[in-house]
Amino acid sequence: MKFGFDNDKYLKIQSEHIRERIEKFGDKLYMEFGGKLFDDNHASRVLPGFQPDSKLRMLLQLADCCEIVIVISAVDIEKNKVRQDLGITYDMDVLRLREEFEDAGFLVSSVVITHFNGQSSAVSYRNKLERLGIKTYFHHTIEGYPNNIALIDSEEGFGKNDYVETTRPLVVVTAPGPGSGKMAVCLSQLYQEHKRGIKAGYAKFETFPVWNLPLKHPVNIAYEAATADLNDVNMIDPFHLEAYGTMAVNYNRDIEIYPVLNALFEMIYGENPYKSPTDMGVNMLGYCMSDEDVCCNAARDEIIRRYYTALDKLADGGCNDNEVNKIALLMQQAKINTDYRKATVAAKERKMQCGKNSSAIELPDGTIITAETSSLLGPSAALILNAIKQLAGIDHTVKLIPQSMIEPIQKMKVSYLHGHNPRLHTDEVLVALAMLSPQDENCRKALDCLPMLDGCQVHSTVMLSEVDRKVFKKLGVGLTCDPVKKD
Repeated sequence: MKFGFDNDKYLKIQSEHIRERIEKFGDKLYMEFGGKLFDDNHASRVLPGFQPDSKLRMLLQLADCCEIVIVISAVDIEKNKVRQDLGITYDMDVLRLREEFEDAGFLVSSVVITHFNGQSSAVSYRNKLERLGIKTYFHHTIEGYPNNIALIDSEEGFGKNDYVETTRPLVVVTAPGPGSGKMAVCLSQLYQEHKRGIKAGYAKFETFPVWNLPLKHPVNIAYEAATADLNDVNMIDPFHLEAYGTMAVNYNRDIEIYPVLNALFEMIYGENPYKSPTDMGVNMLGYCMSDEDVCCNAARDEIIRRYYTALDKLADGGCNDNEVNKIALLMQQAKINTDYRKATVAAKERKMQCGKNSSAIELPDGTIITAETSSLLGPSAALILNAIKQLAGIDHTVKLIPQSMIEPIQKMKVSYLHGHNPRLHTDEVLVALAMLSPQDENCRKALDCLPMLDGCQVHSTVMLSEVDRKVFKKLGVGLTCDPVKKD
């Protein structure tokens, strides 16, 4: 895998920049943390070399002066809102996040329940958290937020909210997902701290879009593709352009809310220390690209991956065609089409030749390996076997898993578990290899090559099962599928 991002440099200069921002405000800095604090797989895909836990590791360098506040909306509690990537409700994810942060060495000081309007489910949840020894606060719904500034900046607005007690100079405010009210918690705390004579500041940490890359840079276009379902749009920050005469990239929601933030800052402090929404950010990502061509290529692959993901969602009835059309337009802006991915072209060519569902992978050295459906294996399982044989230097005529081992597994799936598809999935193939590896050197060598699939690009001419998708995800593979369901 070719790297295009200097992760060590990022950890160093990002933590230094946040320390500088804390010192700028004196007593305390509330930092709204957008996106994923760990497991940021989008960033690792578009910036090869960026580690999925980089932001967490960066914050660990500030752990001595940092505490974390987790925010959840009472509306999301009441609706039992689910994180689709994890399949758990937001209220459960708060507990998961708290445990993850504490295991990593952070102080998680409290939970704030926002948009509170007397919901009994929110009251019950607060009681549950407090029984677990977790400090929990309510922040109320404010009529007309965020435009009714006179009400917001008053005792009937932010003044009605519980004051969140914090002890450290850096307070990271995070949440299970968007729309939780992170920014409102930060601003409410600025109001409350000001009343108590404490000088506090606000900053925003958003990984994307990268403010100091061009608007139509593939990395920024990839972010638009990733948020096509939210209808986020990258824009030139007009406030930054007016203040400094230089262009910076931000996204529509931050630009739209800036006049409101500006008014609130002026009402609380008498002046706004930030001349633009871009000024509020602390992201140093754009200074850490070590090979722009590598990052651009990875971002283009990601745009296409998002396009196929939207097509598959549409085929499953999970979205409308607006999302697909938007990403198709973004591909035009990036001057690419689906043929940009070599694996996509190779899988389709294999299908045309054999008339069966097929798959293809581009290995780290650029080698293309393909596979097709057989009576024993599905195309994804066959592809993994072919790929790791190639990487291990094993002749392709060698059968790693004997048919005598595959057939009993098929019988169990069909006869005893009443399945309709006798072919082995990827996880079943890998388990079989693991069982054979103590006695078979080829199986052992092949398994040892699995980590080399990280970052490779795969395409399937048929939509894969959830099992196969999860295996590819765990291997770090960039997977796309034609929106064709299995017969």
